[in-house]
Amino acid sequence: MIGTGRMQELRAEAQYHRERFDLYKARSYGSRPTSLARLRELERRHQAAAARLRAAEQDDTAEQKNAPADDS
Repeated sequence: MIGTGRMQELRAEAQYHRERFDLYKARSYGSRPTSLARLRELERRHQAAAARLRAAEQDDTAEQKNAPADDS
């Protein structure tokens, strides 16, 4: 089971990368020069962080389903 602290780190990392990608994408619509390669790299990092978070959440859910019930 993934600890609460680690899950919070993964959520924060996913949010950070999503926000950076969104900000740079919005900036690309403006008059300032932007790089398509940079946008793709930020998107790749965003997707990777989101995938790590999804995998951790799925593992956590699967472990909770397989845990023995506490019938105290």
